[in-house]
Amino acid sequence: MKLFGTNGVRGLANKEMTADMALALGKSLGTYMHRHNEGRRVAVGRDTRVSGDMLKSAAIAGLLSTGLEVTDVGVLPTPALQYYVRSHADAGIMITASHNPREYNGLKIVAGDGTEFSRSGEAEVEDIYFSQQFRAADWDQTGSFSRDSTTLRTYMDAITSLVDVDVIRNAGLTVVVDPGCGASCEVSPLLLRELGCKVITLNAQPDGTFPGRAPEPTKDVLTDLMNTVKASGADLGVAHDGDADRVAFVDEKGEFLDEEDLLAMMAGHVLGHKKGKVVTPLSSSLRIKDVTESMGGELIWTAVGSIDVARKMIETGAVFGGEGNGGLIFPEFQYCRDGAMTAARMLEILAGGRKLSELKSGLPEYHNIKTKIRCSNLDDVLKKVASALKEQEQDVDNTDGLKVWYPDGWILIRPSGTEPIIRIYAESKSPDRAKELMEYGSGLVEKCNVDR
Repeated sequence: MKLFGTNGVRGLANKEMTADMALALGKSLGTYMHRHNEGRRVAVGRDTRVSGDMLKSAAIAGLLSTGLEVTDVGVLPTPALQYYVRSHADAGIMITASHNPREYNGLKIVAGDGTEFSRSGEAEVEDIYFSQQFRAADWDQTGSFSRDSTTLRTYMDAITSLVDVDVIRNAGLTVVVDPGCGASCEVSPLLLRELGCKVITLNAQPDGTFPGRAPEPTKDVLTDLMNTVKASGADLGVAHDGDADRVAFVDEKGEFLDEEDLLAMMAGHVLGHKKGKVVTPLSSSLRIKDVTESMGGELIWTAVGSIDVARKMIETGAVFGGEGNGGLIFPEFQYCRDGAMTAARMLEILAGGRKLSELKSGLPEYHNIKTKIRCSNLDDVLKKVASALKEQEQDVDNTDGLKVWYPDGWILIRPSGTEPIIRIYAESKSPDRAKELMEYGSGLVEKCNVDR
């Protein structure tokens, strides 16, 4: 049985993701840290979800039972916790289900350098969890507990130190910010005001029931943001997911900026200032490849997941990386997805005088289609799909799932790390060809899912 998915452990709060599970995971991390002599200090934070305090308290109890020193840093974005851990702790736990619906919650472990825990580290914590062989501190050695409320201020100051504040302030931009009632309610509106923007807010009150919209900032749930940007004459709309490690943008015309366009655009911006390697997962559009190579950079593909992207960036010394879901990584700040940092960088771009719609129109055009198919046995279905592709003599890249490259596009078939589904991606410059590739890929999965 596997506990950790693509990004941490997630499930329905109090049904799949329970207090008992959070307690045991806290004990597991504590046991791991003692086993490897990786320090004693752990910072714990959460997003705004209703079940957050329950799970955070349980995780803290588990950590304390192993004899660790725990600091509660409150409600904050995941990247703010990661920034804090790097300077003030030896590990971290974030209670969040990120973009998942409001009834979900989860737990993500952060390493001492502020990056997400390595896959091997997660695997060992998972082994400890299932073995139930936890370290139990003596009665007089149970851990200490404290709180720190300075985290957000330190995090925002670090962001402003890395962007051209004067240029942004002089641009006099108007921005509509929609934190979605999530972890960025305090950070993003305040940060953008301090950068000299006139800020209009939507859904900026912390509320774990997410009354304004779903936690994932997709085009279909950002109608209010798009309408407000257009009606107010704003230069930009900004929206975050539940834990604010990702961001979505709306241009001055009220049009949603495709996340793949954002990824390619930001790669071009970074490479315009510093040449080097760019890292992205196999699920990303070829847009970033075209832009990276046109700017004299080198693109490196990885498995899907911000952990894999960040680790490969560290390994290769990349100047930029990210995923086509609004999760971008700026290594000069930290090796993790960061919604607020991305928003600040976008303001820096727009302060140059060009509108977002103009910048978007200059990007390579590709057509992407995504779908998912529920499967009871992911491994079995994937093996059958691999066998069928081999019979058809297709050239398959198995870095993550099964990716088939064609002269005019590609298909990626991979199991979800968080749900019993297989995700299918298809892309081509031609919409008809993209549709044809998707029909082929999904048809193959459907057949292998039935023939079991």
